[in-house]
Amino acid sequence: MKRLVVFIGFLLLLISPASAQVPDLRDLLPVGEASASGRMVQMIALLTVLSLAPGLLIMVTSFIRFAVAFSFLRSGLGLQTTPSNIVFISLALFMTFYVMAPTFDQAWRNGLKPLMDNQITEEQAYEKVSQPFREFMLDHVREKDLALFNDLAAARLTGVAVDDPNNVEMRVLIPSFMISELRRGFEIGFLVVLPFLVIDLIVATLTMSMGMMMLPPTVISLPFKALFFILIDGWNILVGGLIRSFF
Repeated sequence: MKRLVVFIGFLLLLISPASAQVPDLRDLLPVGEASASGRMVQMIALLTVLSLAPGLLIMVTSFIRFAVAFSFLRSGLGLQTTPSNIVFISLALFMTFYVMAPTFDQAWRNGLKPLMDNQITEEQAYEKVSQPFREFMLDHVREKDLALFNDLAAARLTGVAVDDPNNVEMRVLIPSFMISELRRGFEIGFLVVLPFLVIDLIVATLTMSMGMMMLPPTVISLPFKALFFILIDGWNILVGGLIRSFF
C-alpha cells in the first residue's frame, strides 16, 4: 500500500510541471484583438474550399462536356457497366487536364505561387487565380445563357446588369457556363447516339420480319454496334473531336 501511495505521489510531481506549461487561452486570443480569431475563420474557410475543390473544378472546366458525351456513348452502345464509371471519369479528367493546362499554368504562376511566397495577399491571389478561369468560361459560354443569369441576378438578387462581360460576377458566370456545357454535351451526345440508333432500328426490323418476337433486338445489335465503333476507330474520333471543340 505504501508503495502505491509513493508511486501516485511521484506521478503527481511529474504532472504538475507539465500542467504549468499549458498555454492560457487568453494568450492565444488576446482581448480586443481579432487577428487570431480572423486567422481561425480563414482556416475554416480554407478547409471548406478544399473540401469543395473537386466540385469547383468540375463546374469551371471542360469536364462537364466530356462526362456527358461519354455517358451518351455508353447508352448508345447499350452497355450499362462497360466501360466502368472509373474508366470514363479517369479519361475525362486527363482530357480536362490537357485542355485546361494553359489555364492551370497561368493560375499557378500569377496567383498560387506568389501567394505561397508571401508576395501577394489572399484577396489578390483570388483575383489572379480566378481570372484565367473567367477568361476560359467567357470564351465558351453562350451569350443567351449569360444574359439569362445576368437578368436573374439583376431582378432577384439586387445585382446590377453589366454590359461588359469581363465584369460579370462568378455567381452569374459559373451557372451560365455550366448550362452552356450541358447543352453542347447533349448536342455531341445526339450525334454519338444517332448511328447506334440506326443499327438498332435495322436489327429490330429484321428480327420482326423473321418472326423472332421473343428475342430482344439489343442482344443482336450489341455486337454489331461494338464492331461498328471499332471499325471507324470511334475512340480516336470521339476523343479528338471533344478536345478540338475547345480550340
